[in-house]
Amino acid sequence: MSDLLQLMVSEGASDLHTRVGCSPTIRVHGTLHRVEGPALTPETSEELMRSITSEEHIQAVRERGGADFAFAFGDAARFRVSVMKEKGNFGMVLRQIPSKMLTFEQIGLPESVKDLLHKPRGLILVTGPTGSGKTSTLATLLNIVNETREEVHLITIEDPIEVYHKHKKALITQREVHVDVPNFAEALRRALRQDPDMILVGEMRDLETIEAAITAAETGHLVFGTLHTTGAAKTIDRLTNAFPTNQQEMVRIQLSTVLQAVISQILIPRADKPGRVAAFEIMINTPSIAALIRDNKTFRINSDIQTGAKYGMVTLDSWLMDKYVAGLIAREEVINKSQDPTTIMAKLQELDLAQAVDKGKK
Repeated sequence: MSDLLQLMVSEGASDLHTRVGCSPTIRVHGTLHRVEGPALTPETSEELMRSITSEEHIQAVRERGGADFAFAFGDAARFRVSVMKEKGNFGMVLRQIPSKMLTFEQIGLPESVKDLLHKPRGLILVTGPTGSGKTSTLATLLNIVNETREEVHLITIEDPIEVYHKHKKALITQREVHVDVPNFAEALRRALRQDPDMILVGEMRDLETIEAAITAAETGHLVFGTLHTTGAAKTIDRLTNAFPTNQQEMVRIQLSTVLQAVISQILIPRADKPGRVAAFEIMINTPSIAALIRDNKTFRINSDIQTGAKYGMVTLDSWLMDKYVAGLIAREEVINKSQDPTTIMAKLQELDLAQAVDKGKK
């Protein structure tokens, strides 16, 4: 196992998969690669699992079919581990947690997001599919707070804790679900009695947690949360639809007042060199967007984002086009990842025509 973990670190792999019937597999820059060697047997797969898993977690896998935890590979790296049963055998997925805190500029976020860190209260959501870089983005945002705001007590609630933050200017309390507290909702309720200024909710995965996060944002705290959604409109719909029908109108009213921003992101393979680049959609809650949320007209939010550049807003499709023009991502990625492929293809054709005219003039 040590050799596999060292390989992940040296190759910059984001994930390691172990399954019976094939050799260990790593993901590098979004692409899976088999590690040379024999296919894992049930015995070797279990041996690899036991080398990093406690008896308590093994018992949880037997009882519930899975367990999640984090562990450190010396000083080289930290990993988030998901152990599972698959066809009666043990399997694992290990995700490497970046050991270096990326700067705001390295992530590529606009300055409008940095301004959000000084809001006195409200809800800021960072969304995207699994493996889209949400952890890195949140870690960077929290590190900025930690380095610049000495009057802040920040509580994080995670399952498991991925990035350890040292006390700098801010006071930081990191609580791990199933270790320090039973669940997210309970941790949020307790957090309100622990004198927080900011609260990070690692995952808003159920109604009780979503409800507690909205309440915390309403009662004068700045709350960060994550969801596995893409785009601001879908995120707001996901939050609203988590509630019973008779409560959804009230929830829309609450969200229209407490929501500060939705930062949606995806990772795309680079075209200019090995690696991946982040693409973002940024929605800032303006009075106009608040009205759309309140009136259940989220389908019109994208139009407001398109015209909201002065507030720091940007659409995913606009971001993709900028990265394509800069030569950072391929044309196919722009089309495949866009929210409106038809419009994007028309813009790409206009760009091709303009470039052809320029070339003809030269």
